[in-house]
Amino acid sequence: MTARIIDGKKIAQQLRAELAREVAGLHAGGMHLGLDVILVGSDPASEIYVRNKVHACNEAGITSNVHHLPADTTQNDLLALIQRLNSDYMVDGILVQLPLPRHINEVEVIAAISPRKDVDGFHETNIGRLMIGDRIFAPCTPFGIMKLLEVIGIEVEGKHAVVVGAGNVGKPIAIMLMQDRATVTVCHSHTVDLPQHTRQGDILVVAVGRPRMITADMVKPGAVVIDVGINRLPDGQVCGDVDFDGVRKVASWITPVPGGVGPMTIAMLMRNTVDSAKRAAKNDT
Repeated sequence: MTARIIDGKKIAQQLRAELAREVAGLHAGGMHLGLDVILVGSDPASEIYVRNKVHACNEAGITSNVHHLPADTTQNDLLALIQRLNSDYMVDGILVQLPLPRHINEVEVIAAISPRKDVDGFHETNIGRLMIGDRIFAPCTPFGIMKLLEVIGIEVEGKHAVVVGAGNVGKPIAIMLMQDRATVTVCHSHTVDLPQHTRQGDILVVAVGRPRMITADMVKPGAVVIDVGINRLPDGQVCGDVDFDGVRKVASWITPVPGGVGPMTIAMLMRNTVDSAKRAAKNDT
């Protein structure tokens, strides 16, 4: 068996093209759409992520503004900027690029964003509404994973999904899989006999940040494997949390790294921004 590749880049491009057509229609109706991104400091990876998001906005017809603040920006100044953007009717989405400098409390900053403009889906209100099945925005990476499964025709209902990682991706994707009626096992750094659990997964989602930790002997034959990890090796090579070459011989579907989940995250950020603008136009909470 050789797994089929889930081409997240191609699927994301299709979704972004559909969004561009939708946005063009909204513009024709007089609607403005805007995403403001806040970047504090000069982290090279964060700067790349922000450039990619701005490019996606431009491609979709969404106005994007980047607020690039110095690394020594105070938390109070950052919170003041967020409050100003919360009150600006021209801003539909606010995204604070993480990580922030160590002197700034990320939890307090995310909590300051209006839940109606939290297109990243990390605000406690939005996470809570996701938990009870009444979501405003889903976090973009889990949202993108669910869309990938939908596009390739994977029926989640009745499947056993195993999620490795209990962080900002693992917990929300576990909730979303349960809401689609999968039976879900969540594993983490303290899980005893991890392979025993991963071998049970019809769907295996891995988001731990450890290069190639999931090997072929840890995967159920025919499983759908979603690799969220992005790791840079000492030689500069980028790889995921899954041993792609080995696992591909066992799985039925697998995401590559890069080109799998990553492009979907930005596509779903655009989706959330469009939905925010439409909701604001209807004054819908």
